[in-house]
Order: sequence, then C-alpha cells, then structure tokens
Amino acid sequence: MYAFISKDGTKIAYDKSGQGPALLLVTGAFSYRKFPGQVQLAQLLSEHFTVYNYDRRGRGDSGDTQPYDIAREIEDLQALIDEAGGTANVWGLSSGAVLALQAAASGVNIQKLALHEPPFVVDDADRKPPKNFTAHINELISANRRAEAIQYFMTKGMGAPSFVVSLMRIMPGVWARLMAVAHTLPYDAALLNGYMDGKPLPANLWSKVTMPTLVLEGTESPSALRHGAQALARVLPYAQLLSKKGLGHTKKLDAKIIAAELAAFFKG
Repeated sequence: MYAFISKDGTKIAYDKSGQGPALLLVTGAFSYRKFPGQVQLAQLLSEHFTVYNYDRRGRGDSGDTQPYDIAREIEDLQALIDEAGGTANVWGLSSGAVLALQAAASGVNIQKLALHEPPFVVDDADRKPPKNFTAHINELISANRRAEAIQYFMTKGMGAPSFVVSLMRIMPGVWARLMAVAHTLPYDAALLNGYMDGKPLPANLWSKVTMPTLVLEGTESPSALRHGAQALARVLPYAQLLSKKGLGHTKKLDAKIIAAELAAFFKG
C-alpha cells in the first residue's frame, strides 16, 4: 500500500501495479480498492499500464476529513495524478465516472477519460429515484442506520429488486463489505444530485472536457443507464460511445471485457 496527503490533510491510500502509462481507477458507490472485482480489473490492466487503484476518501485505508465536499474529492484525484507524474488516463465507474467527469471539467490534467455508465437519468419516462433521495440517505447515515441506507440506496437509487439486497445479507463477506463503506453513500448521492431527475443534460455543461473520452454502456443495462450514457456521449465535445454486452454495472461486471476495451482505448 502507498499513501499521500491530499490538499486538506486527508490521507489517501492506493495500490500501484504494472508498467506503462499511468491509469487511475475511480470506483463507484460501495466499492473500494480491495473490492474483489476492482482488484481483478487492476491486475488485468497492469499488463499494459501503471495502474493506480485508490480508496476514495472515507473508504478502506483512506481518511475521511469532514465536512464532505465534492471539491475535496477532485483535489484527491489531482493529487493522485501528481503522484503518477502529473498526467494520467482515468477510468471512472458509476458515481466514480461522475467524479472523474467533474474533475476533468475543473481542469485536472487527464490525458484520456473513460466514463463507465454514469447513472444519469435524462428521460422523464425512465425510473427515477425519489425527489428526497439525497436528503433521506443523509438522514439514515446521520442516524447510523447503515443497513437501511444500503437497502434504500440499492432499491430506490439503483433500482435493484428487494430480494437482491436480501441475498447480499446472507452471502459470505458481502454484507460486511457493504456496511464498511455505507457511511460514504451520501458522498455518492451528492455527486449524483441534480442529474437523476429525468431532465436532459445541458449541452454546454462539460464543454471544457476536451480530452478524448470513451463512454461505456452495457447492452444488458436498464434503459435509464443506457439513455444517460448515450446523452453524455452526445454532449461531450470529443466522446465516443461503446455499447457492448458485459459492460452493464448493475449486474456482475466482466473484468476481462472491460480491461480489453480500456486497453484498446487508452493505447489507441
């Protein structure tokens, strides 16, 4: 494990593996650098890149300076890029894709950007979280009702059936990993706030994201996720859309498919 101190004094932990151009991995809700799927993806990508797989603040071995602010997460990403030599490729998944996108828009030195199913809801006909979604997540975590927050985030936010959450409770090790990072769900909700209400993405919102960008979507994904990915690819100046089975992140991700597509994009 490696670590650095971010701008606000927070320790951020990361693993580094492989050789080649720097590639940073930005996880989404519930995930962290030691999450099994994340470890597998980092191993596969390390055949082509120097991979930086880090714990977003509040997760794993990283610190959690309060109060939370999206700007601090962007500073973390910039500091990690500095650790990697000053410029890097970046892949972000789900809310991690939103974080990577906002970082790119703020001027963080990203060479190429891959945004994997950012959970934007841009069509009013698609399923949307409740209007008080962010506020209720904050209330549950403030009351230390982590199990309820997990269920609420998964079912009302991600659209997972209730039985899926019940199954996770009895799967060895799974529920414990979710509970360990549940307190960071308000951070993910903050990143998504305003982008899940069924309204089109503003055409010029991310006009400063001018690096080559790949937007990934799974053909097996719910329509809301697919519509969001397609809309984002249209509004970004230099984006291309990749639609492929095995990229849907609401089911089991196929790390081999993801790694192959990322390697082709970042090396191309």
